[in-house]
Amino acid sequence: MAVLLFKLNNVPEEEAEEVRRLLCEHEFEFYETSAGRWRLSVAAIWLKDDSQAAAARAVIDEYQAELTARVRREHAELAAQGRAPTLWRKLARQPLRVLFFTVAAAIVLALSTLPFLGLR
Repeated sequence: MAVLLFKLNNVPEEEAEEVRRLLCEHEFEFYETSAGRWRLSVAAIWLKDDSQAAAARAVIDEYQAELTARVRREHAELAAQGRAPTLWRKLARQPLRVLFFTVAAAIVLALSTLPFLGLR
């Protein structure tokens, strides 16, 4: 019986491709399902043989641990150079978008609270 091995929702294509490559290298039989046109289904990688689930999971877990360490190392290097992405840098990169969403949030807040403030 097939077993769900790796969900692909919100996974970068590079990571999904690397997981596929690892599964092929270790000769695990798997198949993929897509989320479908309306995104109601599960986009995932499924293992065909559930007796291999533990071994396949171990391979993926090892890859993800290496990926986590690499990304943290790259972030630390950027932080040491003063180039790490921060909230203020992201906001400064798109000031009009920030202004638009701030105004939109203020309008929603005002429309939500004005009826209660007028009930004196």
